[in-house]
Amino acid sequence: MKLTADLHAHTKYSDAHCTVDAQAARAKEIGLSAFALTEHGYTQLVMGLRRKVMPRYLREIGEAEKKYGVKILIGIEENILGREGTGGLKESDFALFDIYLAGIHVMSAHESWRDWWNGWRGYLSYNLGLHLKGQIVKDQTKAYINTVKKNPVDMLTHINFQCFADSLEVAKCCADYGTYLEISGKKTHFTDDELCDIVQKTDARFLVNSDAHSPKRLGDIALAKEQIMRVGVPLDRIDNIDGRMPVLRLAEYKKRNL
Repeated sequence: MKLTADLHAHTKYSDAHCTVDAQAARAKEIGLSAFALTEHGYTQLVMGLRRKVMPRYLREIGEAEKKYGVKILIGIEENILGREGTGGLKESDFALFDIYLAGIHVMSAHESWRDWWNGWRGYLSYNLGLHLKGQIVKDQTKAYINTVKKNPVDMLTHINFQCFADSLEVAKCCADYGTYLEISGKKTHFTDDELCDIVQKTDARFLVNSDAHSPKRLGDIALAKEQIMRVGVPLDRIDNIDGRMPVLRLAEYKKRNL
């Protein structure tokens, strides 16, 4: 199992401390065919990418790609803002990006106070070792599903990390719409039972990534690989390993509509 492309990484333009150049140098060093820079989105209130820096950011990516000869996908890890699935990107933003990731993060411009409270309840409960049930699980599941239905999201990031949702129902929706599920090399977010259920009961497909916030972690999928082997995830359902690259929804959407 060899990583072709690490499709979830950050720089100083969101919440990492490294440069675009440093991440690109590391990608070349470890032999990646490509990688994606996926800064936290515009609706992240504290540490997100800002539209005003985009010209400089895109220039640095272009320079690094040319310098190191590694394909760099311009991505974003936008926020799921609530139950109705409003995405953090406007359609006018799509042209700038190659890959669109989405996840639940608490420091975001949520759609409503209820969505804000759900986010913080999930975050606090998760970190206290509590497992929430009931309406909040229905709400968070609805948020994931509506986000996939309403936006050309390529991958959902770290489902059930610091939040609570029905991962099987989310996976069914992802299979229907062609959105990938992430298996993270940074954090174990699916339980083995959840991942096993998804593999056995859905046709959902996966991407495995590092979620690197430093160059030394780029391409590090050891934690994810352990779980993949333990659960028995078929390697032919992971589309960024062993020479394969994923078919991306955003690219298809842009071809049809932009």
